[in-house]
Amino acid sequence: LAQLVESGGGSVQAGGSLKLSCTASGIPGSPNLMTWFRQVPGKEREGVATIYTLGGNSLYADSVKGRFAISQDNTKTYLQMNALKPDDTAMYYCAASEKWLDWRRWARPYEYDHWGQGTQVTVSS
Repeated sequence: LAQLVESGGGSVQAGGSLKLSCTASGIPGSPNLMTWFRQVPGKEREGVATIYTLGGNSLYADSVKGRFAISQDNTKTYLQMNALKPDDTAMYYCAASEKWLDWRRWARPYEYDHWGQGTQVTVSS
């Protein structure tokens, strides 16, 4: 049974940092992409950052470029979040795609096969 488990969320003041972690298990084969999404109530789920598991290339949403960094280590995928802003407040989800997705598709939630339960990040001003 495929399982993704996120951790590391919490509350922080603007300008602070958090590091999220996603641990994957039971995913058949090896996923092509591991991606962090976020969602606030009433809004669509937004792709934040993705990493291609073979090669380690990464892509970011414009809103987080230069502040967030995605990385991987065996079965764990991390999201280092620096210079946090109140607009970064959201539930953050880890997702895995068994398909290879290009730059036009990586941020589309429906392309993903496996999801975690989410971890809340709250940034206060």
